[in-house]
Amino acid sequence: MIRLFIRQYLSAILFVILLQLLMNLILFLDTGFHGVSLLYLNIIWFTLVAGYFSLRYVKDRKLMKPYSKYSGTYYDVIHEDYKEQLADKNIKIQEQKQIVLERQDELLAWVHEMKSPLTAMQLLMEKVENGEVKERIENEWLRLYLLLDQQLHATRLMTIELDNRIEKVKVKDVLIQEIKALRSWCFEKQLAIDLEVDNLTVHSDAKWLGFIVRQILSNAVKYSHIGGEIRISSQIVKEQAVLIVQDDGIGIKREDLPRVFRKSYTGTIGRETSAATGMGLYLAKQAAQSLLIVLAIESTEGAGTTVKITFPIMNDYQKTLGM
Repeated sequence: MIRLFIRQYLSAILFVILLQLLMNLILFLDTGFHGVSLLYLNIIWFTLVAGYFSLRYVKDRKLMKPYSKYSGTYYDVIHEDYKEQLADKNIKIQEQKQIVLERQDELLAWVHEMKSPLTAMQLLMEKVENGEVKERIENEWLRLYLLLDQQLHATRLMTIELDNRIEKVKVKDVLIQEIKALRSWCFEKQLAIDLEVDNLTVHSDAKWLGFIVRQILSNAVKYSHIGGEIRISSQIVKEQAVLIVQDDGIGIKREDLPRVFRKSYTGTIGRETSAATGMGLYLAKQAAQSLLIVLAIESTEGAGTTVKITFPIMNDYQKTLGM
């Protein structure tokens, strides 16, 4: 506190010290001043001090002008003004939060409304007899479904702390469900999926874990070569479960790799196709961080990509629930 006080009044302190030294120097050097009256010296002192504070007033009056309506010391005035500004900002923040929540509700309602025609389209697809036409419709339907799903989870991500349930999750069951959802894409590209995660159980939120896996698998399918293979395995590293998704697709360029988790970043390859949104891995990363899951990507251009999903040993949710 003393340091802050000295910094605030440093110029005044230095001025007083300099003035005192000057007066003492004059009295010491010139013996003729011994007969000078005290009133004369006081007039000189007062003139110098008044000049100094006049300069300070000219310098500070522009800063003080907005606070002239308040009463009290300069610090009291600043404190009161700060409290008013803070109260105004808090009101505006609450208003903005309310607007965001209302828009979030509207967006969620729109996404749910869009799911109804998607469900109807899925039923109508079963009546299509032409296998090639049916396959193409299913692929486009799946793309539309995944985009809506991304938007739904992007909206819910803001309140993920209120929208999760930590429990024991069988990873294989989650993977099978997501692979089934992508089967039309896999058939189209003639992809083989090697799944080796028997008996892997983790503590997490099944719905959000499914969303994370969905983004990673959809990327693996999207960027794999026709007739390629996706390998899904697991291992235990330092008592932590690690889920590994590998593909032998087109890979990621070295300069793009550090930025793949950035919002709306599509990379060099993504710019070559209009299907890339740059949101999938960003949303997966945000959801993973909220669940204390670590995502890591290794890739070589032209040789494929490996994504590692590392689960925590004991996260805060488990401690809270006493698991």
